[in-house]
Amino acid sequence: MQYHYVCSDCGTEYELKPNLMLCPDCARSQDRDQPLSGILEVALEGEVGQGFAIHDLLPVEKEYFPSIPVGASPLWGPEKLRTEFEFPNLYVKDDTGNLTGSFKDRASILVSAFARKYGFMDIALASTGNAASSMAGVGAAAGQRVTVFLPKSVPRAKIVQALQYGSRVHKVEGSYDLAYEFSLEYSRRNGGLNRNTAYNPLTIEGKKTVSLELFRQLPKTPDSIFVPAGDGCILSGVYKGFKDLLALGLIQTMPTVYAVQAEKSSAIARAFQSGSFERIPAETLADSIAVDVPKSGLHALKQLKKYQGRVLTVSDREIIEAQARLSAGSGLFAEPAAAAAFAGFLKARAGLDREAQIVLLITGSGLKDIDSALEGVSVPEKTISSVEEITG
Repeated sequence: MQYHYVCSDCGTEYELKPNLMLCPDCARSQDRDQPLSGILEVALEGEVGQGFAIHDLLPVEKEYFPSIPVGASPLWGPEKLRTEFEFPNLYVKDDTGNLTGSFKDRASILVSAFARKYGFMDIALASTGNAASSMAGVGAAAGQRVTVFLPKSVPRAKIVQALQYGSRVHKVEGSYDLAYEFSLEYSRRNGGLNRNTAYNPLTIEGKKTVSLELFRQLPKTPDSIFVPAGDGCILSGVYKGFKDLLALGLIQTMPTVYAVQAEKSSAIARAFQSGSFERIPAETLADSIAVDVPKSGLHALKQLKKYQGRVLTVSDREIIEAQARLSAGSGLFAEPAAAAAFAGFLKARAGLDREAQIVLLITGSGLKDIDSALEGVSVPEKTISSVEEITG
């Protein structure tokens, strides 16, 4: 298989190089208050059969990957929810069991392997929490030094994770967008590789592996996939995997992708309706999808329009209720951002074919944000001294 970069805006092709992040021409006119222009995708040329290995479709040789369990996540049917909602082909793609409990490990491990191939020991990034703890964990396994920039609102569990892995953590007095700017400035000053979402082409490429796995795990292409969306990079990754499968002739149809956003962090949803992006401060307890200006917004929007995707918004209350309902109905404890996918399904289910093959992409463990999860349950305040007090 042969690989090269192609600009998602102008179509210019480039050789894969470690310090080439965006199309130089398109990025030149970048507006600070707009999503990234000139995002590069990895294009592939060659042929594979139905029995391909995931590494066969990635642009870094397997020998550079740290030997840690990332990807190959389970796909299973939650029996209780299937019965309750009468959707016999409802599935959850459960990425909570990745090394750091997050879908973001799919991007981090490819970035790590790419860095190893080209001799980089230092990796920097901005994050709302999961990408930071993810890159820190993968970097620890690979012997790489990781520096992360986090908005001050990041849940404590995610900060603790990143610190446990030995990364250097800097809390920023501001939002993810400011942390993003700081991380880029740090990389310009100190060198190394920058893992920032969408800015680094390998982040989208790593996230495409979830679609390749779904192809291997299901008897046919899923009809619909519900995806939590903040900056749009996971959306772009899901589409990239299926685009590769289409290009290779392994599938004939693109699934309907539902992008689910929090009502008060809904830049992609607003642009889907209006055609333009505007900076509005994000306010949602679903920290992993809290973004003012989505970095992969233009690219994700282009995919949604081209492939007839759908966009939904859900309130924080709907997210918290969906989180508790998913836990009680399946045994799967998802963080709020991941539970947004289920909240989107609950909102859309009346218009869905009950026999359709539907996948909920569950992207992070609920243990990453216990404080938000407490909003959806009642913690007992009274202690008991004997069983008789509760049995009469």
